[in-house]
Parts: sequence; C-alpha cells; structure tokens
Amino acid sequence: MPEFVNPFSGVTPDRKMTFNELIRALRLNLAAEQEAIHLYQAHADATDNELARAVLLDIADEEREHVGEFQRLINILVEDEEKLLADGAAEVDELAEEINSGGSGEESEESAEESDSGDDDRLPTVGDLTK
Repeated sequence: MPEFVNPFSGVTPDRKMTFNELIRALRLNLAAEQEAIHLYQAHADATDNELARAVLLDIADEEREHVGEFQRLINILVEDEEKLLADGAAEVDELAEEINSGGSGEESEESAEESDSGDDDRLPTVGDLTK
C-alpha cells in the first residue's frame, strides 16, 4: 500500500544496497505487484461500471507483466532461483497428474496408518483425534 505519509519512503539511503538487500528489495517489489493485481481485480469485481472494470483489469494485466519482469531479474541474479521454482512446479505437476489420473493427491489413510504403525514413541497430534 502507499506510504506517502512515511517521510522516508522515497529517500535514498546514503549507501548502495548490498546484493542481499537488493534481492530482498526485488522480492518486496514482486510482492507489491502481486498485491496490486489482487487489489485491482477485487475493485473490478466490485463494480458494475463497465469502463471502470475494463480499465482496472487492463491495469491488473500490466502489473502481471511487471511480475514477470521482477521474477526474470531475480532469476538472473540468484543462481538457484530457477531450479527451486522448477522443483516447486514439478511437485504441483506430480500432484495434478495424480489427481487427474484418479488419485486424491494425498497419501491414503491405509498407507499413513502403515507408516505410523512402528512409531510408538511419537507424540499425539490433532490429527490423531480423527482416528
């Protein structure tokens, strides 16, 4: 959200950012773009004014382009970023494939009980209340 009331929001520090500070700043920028997309889409959904809705959705799409720019920059600067993102995407792909092929995407109750059978030393959890 805007920080116009913060007198320091636009002030450049007296030193350059370190690499880690730059990456954190870029991740914050990425999050701000995602928040803006959410806000504009919510406003578009909340109005019956056709022109306002069209403009808000167009701006939301522009923010989505900014997300791509920030993510690409982070991918270039952070050595393992693309690998970690790909690993996460692969996990979702595996779950989607399992669900699309008739599985639930979750470990079956029987296999969960089988893996728990030898764990007499474990502490009870909230999930144990469902058994």
